[in-house]
Amino acid sequence: MLSEKKSVWVTVVNVLIALVAAFTLVYTYIWNTNVALKLFVAVFFIIGLTGMAWRKYGRTAASAPEAKKEAAITKLALLGDDGDRIKEWYIHGETSLLIGRSSSDLEVQIDLSGTEYAALVSKQHAVLNYASGNWYIEDLDSSNGVGIKKRGESGKRLLNGDEPEQVHSGDTIYIANTRLLVK
Repeated sequence: MLSEKKSVWVTVVNVLIALVAAFTLVYTYIWNTNVALKLFVAVFFIIGLTGMAWRKYGRTAASAPEAKKEAAITKLALLGDDGDRIKEWYIHGETSLLIGRSSSDLEVQIDLSGTEYAALVSKQHAVLNYASGNWYIEDLDSSNGVGIKKRGESGKRLLNGDEPEQVHSGDTIYIANTRLLVK
């Protein structure tokens, strides 16, 4: 509801700006005889239009990393053998998620105890941490390891147990043989 009200006000302001600009052009070039004012208004509109065009189109070359900025990661999806999504966990707003198998003495946020390969998943298999605007996966000395397949790559690789690995939307995390798609 709030964004709808904001959208209406943005539209109203844009219409008012367009009306003022149209009136300025009509006054300057139809009713006015002062040549200096005509030149000033022409330069003002050229600078304004150039600035608007630069804001919309011109920054792509100057700020390529911003242009490639990806959507925020909001969920993990458990994938079946056929690639279908079996279950999803919404992780937006979280800072640290323990991945493993829940038991009576331990509760994990990403519980893989009901999966096909649950016997290969350690109780505390991996942790997914959010830091400095990025998500990182880390193996917690699990017995069957943690793998990752980066989006666009053909094969997966095992993580080094000592170093967290940054994950991006579209990457696949392998917890033993269980696949989690990062979205």
